[in-house]
Amino acid sequence: MSRQSEPTARQIRILWIDDEIEVLKPHILYLSDRGYEIDTCTNGNDAIDMVKTRNYDLIFLDEHMPGLSGIETLSLIRQSRPDIPVIMITRSEEEKIMDAAIGSEIADYLIKPVKPAQIILAIRKNTEQKRLVTEKTATGYLAAFGSIGSLIATAAGIEEWYEVYRRLVFWQTELRKSSDPGLRQVLDAQIADANKGYSRFVISNYLKWTGSNPSEKPLMSPSVLEKRVFPLIDGRNPLFLIVIDNLRYDQWKSISPIVSEYYRIASEDFYTSILPTATQYSRNALFSGLMPLSIRDMMPTLWKDDDDEEGKNNFEDKLLERLLARSGLSLKWSYAKLINNQEARKFNEKYRSFLQHDLVALVYNSVDMLSHSRTDVEVMKELAADDEAYCSVTTSWFIHSPLSDLLRQLSDEGVRVVITTDHGNVRVKNPLKIVGDRSTSANLRYKLGRNLAYNPKEVFEIPNPRSAGLPSPNISSKFIFATGHDYLVYQNNFNHFAAHYRDTIQHGGISLHEMVCPIITLEPPQ
Repeated sequence: MSRQSEPTARQIRILWIDDEIEVLKPHILYLSDRGYEIDTCTNGNDAIDMVKTRNYDLIFLDEHMPGLSGIETLSLIRQSRPDIPVIMITRSEEEKIMDAAIGSEIADYLIKPVKPAQIILAIRKNTEQKRLVTEKTATGYLAAFGSIGSLIATAAGIEEWYEVYRRLVFWQTELRKSSDPGLRQVLDAQIADANKGYSRFVISNYLKWTGSNPSEKPLMSPSVLEKRVFPLIDGRNPLFLIVIDNLRYDQWKSISPIVSEYYRIASEDFYTSILPTATQYSRNALFSGLMPLSIRDMMPTLWKDDDDEEGKNNFEDKLLERLLARSGLSLKWSYAKLINNQEARKFNEKYRSFLQHDLVALVYNSVDMLSHSRTDVEVMKELAADDEAYCSVTTSWFIHSPLSDLLRQLSDEGVRVVITTDHGNVRVKNPLKIVGDRSTSANLRYKLGRNLAYNPKEVFEIPNPRSAGLPSPNISSKFIFATGHDYLVYQNNFNHFAAHYRDTIQHGGISLHEMVCPIITLEPPQ
């Protein structure tokens, strides 16, 4: 290797297929001099045999060759080795040839005469991209680490905490492109620090937000429809409100590139879920426009306490009906809860019948089912082993879901959509001991009961639930909430249950992941 050679972690092997290979000898020598191993052939048939018998990192393929054309050769190569990047090289700039090549999933497209610099760039892009992306991502995150840490340390208002969460989720998404596990560990530690700081912020302010005269109160569950949804109803076009139960912001970011293929994301904002961040409380508050205590006092037949055996969210349509009436809105509207794919597909079959409505509210339970199955189903524990994998599973679900199909259809109809959630969830890691009686609620992130024993320094306690707009079955009952990545485990058989629930996905407590809820407005393409 000459002095011009470029060291590589291992030698890159390239197959160059061209019927005028002799003309390309200067290029081949140029690449060989830089440490690349080059095999050549002049026709498609020989190339297919070579691909079957040798391992290549990259293929350069001429389009115009005697016998098999480049497109035909590409198709046959794909059948045996779909993993090898193929770069098409041709003299033709005909659009139909480019379309055929792109449709065959080529890695790149070069027009003759090619220059050495173009060739090197194409090779590095397709064989070293992972390393280059990892290096760039590492540099970017390490440069941002300090500013994010400073914002965590100084954040004093809800908008600053929203910005902290945005930046952390951005780098979660970016680091998925990286192969460096050390960077993810650093980010995980910073996320844990952010959740500790956010929990302190919520503990200091939550009872002020829920008081009779709140100041600097963030947009919270009871105000979302009145402030962010109802103003979009114009009486001319339908508005679909889609509530995806238990959807975190990072999960939304994982599916948003798919949504943006057929919708314009007009706005992407946040609101703060009430406590507990559990469906019974947060979603009833969302659809009623009221805190849970007010629901129970004003509409006692529409509220069920924690210890009631009946379903806790069976009256969302009635709560929405009364909210519309209180808001003075006389609308044609509908509500549907789609608890599985079968029900969602049935809705899709008749969605056109709702296009004359002013408001259509839909609740999807699929993501909530994913999070709970992560606790109880062994295969889901493997598939969603960490937050990156959990988002990947969410993306896979969405791609193949009836919801994705519905959004495509609504986009074609020119329908506006608001997507939001009732609460998020968090992966729990740190067990806390608690003592309670049989009437104590079972949730791992919050407890409601009369005879609770715990370390008050480890939780957020609300001894008077009414001060937080919460009902309680007994006058002596209190709420306590786990913060950050903690979870509450009874003292009896503590080690067993601590191990069983460690690293599971839970909700009900205080964390950025649970309380900071995305609310997205989608506009169809013009």
